[in-house]
Amino acid sequence: MAGTNWQDLVATKKQECEQKIPTDWRLSADLLASAKQTPRLIEADIPRRSGLLSELELDVTENYTASQLLVKLASGNMSSLDVTTAFCKRAAIAQQLTSCLTETFFSQALERAQYLDNYLKREGKPVGPLHGLPISIKDSFCVEGVQSTVGFVALLKDEPAKKNSALVKMLLHLGAVLYVKTNIPQTMMTADSENNIFGRTLNPHNTALTAGGSSGGEGALVAFRGSILGMGTDIAGSIRIPALCCGVYGFKPTINRIPFGGQVSGAMEGIPGLIPAAGPLAHSICDLRLLMRSVVGDGQAWEYDAGAVSAPWNARDDTNRSLTIGVLAEDKHFPLHPPVRRALDRAVNALTRAGHRIVRLDGGADEQSVAYASRLAFQYFIYGPHDDLIAASGEPVVASVAKAAAPMFSGPFPVEQGLGPFETIQALHEARSKVLDAWRQTWIDEKLDVILAPGAQNTAVGYDTYGWPPYTVMWNLLDYPACIIPFGQASKELDPEPMTTSDDVQPDYHPEEVDGAPCAIQVITPRFQDEKCLWAADIIDRVLATYGKQ
Repeated sequence: MAGTNWQDLVATKKQECEQKIPTDWRLSADLLASAKQTPRLIEADIPRRSGLLSELELDVTENYTASQLLVKLASGNMSSLDVTTAFCKRAAIAQQLTSCLTETFFSQALERAQYLDNYLKREGKPVGPLHGLPISIKDSFCVEGVQSTVGFVALLKDEPAKKNSALVKMLLHLGAVLYVKTNIPQTMMTADSENNIFGRTLNPHNTALTAGGSSGGEGALVAFRGSILGMGTDIAGSIRIPALCCGVYGFKPTINRIPFGGQVSGAMEGIPGLIPAAGPLAHSICDLRLLMRSVVGDGQAWEYDAGAVSAPWNARDDTNRSLTIGVLAEDKHFPLHPPVRRALDRAVNALTRAGHRIVRLDGGADEQSVAYASRLAFQYFIYGPHDDLIAASGEPVVASVAKAAAPMFSGPFPVEQGLGPFETIQALHEARSKVLDAWRQTWIDEKLDVILAPGAQNTAVGYDTYGWPPYTVMWNLLDYPACIIPFGQASKELDPEPMTTSDDVQPDYHPEEVDGAPCAIQVITPRFQDEKCLWAADIIDRVLATYGKQ
């Protein structure tokens, strides 16, 4: 890299990426110009207006769940080549409008799809449960022959990956088709997916709002229906934040339920702390369960990743059972924006009408407060050594990283500063154990099935204003599985009064700015109760569809 300007490295990479989009999949200059004047890209229906997709391709990408497509693919009623072509083309359109992609490998995907079609015809059976289904993946996953820069200019010097990540190997073994990698923020530790290589991912619901992060490219691509099922990672909300910002479903499993090994992160590994989890973003709970069931399966994940848990997936089908639902208390330091409070209240009312038992959780003790959990998680993030891949290239820090949002306005560090490294590790462990035990006791005392909570105090907001993610990171601290369910929209008519916060690291509520933005709720269960989390989320989702109308 010596002697090479970082801007030159980026310019070369951008040209390489642009050249990989086939000429006949490119939007006209007129349509691109009009799209810039149309912030609500989903409403603008540009894939149909572009004329680049056939009626079959529009149908494939718009009118099915992944589960429905798999039935047609396994029976031969749809070819993987047709389905893959449709999603490749739609992803290419999404990229031109939202900068949601990093790497594309369309030709390899089409070759893979043809191979799978030939296999089905020859053998009379699918390769596996994901036979022929295109799946998008976050940039941090390694695909042989493709770079994984995770938004760091310094990593542009690295050669393409020489082997696949564990999950990539597994998805291919299960019959999936991989075709794109998706955009992330510089450092993968902010809620705005912007970096100096691939630019800023835009939210297709409203391009003036953040798409979330760090799996923001996945959120935008799935929302645009350039992907039917995508894989992200989550250490503080990085699946759930893009899901709630972009109006799709997202699931953070218990860590290592999905193979995580072989990724590029830019972070040091092996130090005790919060561990990220890999998980899906999709258009339905059914598809989240499909991915989890397929990958976790009979517990074979350990065959691909030494760190993966070998527990099998235990499906639940008692969908008519009533639930005992604990409702997380609003934290005074992180007050809910009016549309979020309205969505949560509507959800509680709908669940009550449907006969489910509601328990209001007070969250009074430190060990159970959102703010305390946030501060403890933050202390885990900042202790210990850190490599500086930004300084290594000379690239500037992007705005959301420069803001360095932190929850420390809400109280002191849980662990005394200035201790030695081993004393710090022990003190953090003891503080975390108290949080874990307090929540365990609450679950037992209240006989809870799930907790219902906001995914954030806000909807998608303006660029670089999302701030600290208190309502997601607390469940990473606990390693609890958590699911985002889209529910309702922000409305300047229903919630016309603006709201400002007393600190400078949390977003304000501007009714005009976020009008129409998706709202969401979050469903949480204890560690390793992933099956129960998605089972309960499915029940809740159905209740909201029946009783949750505005």
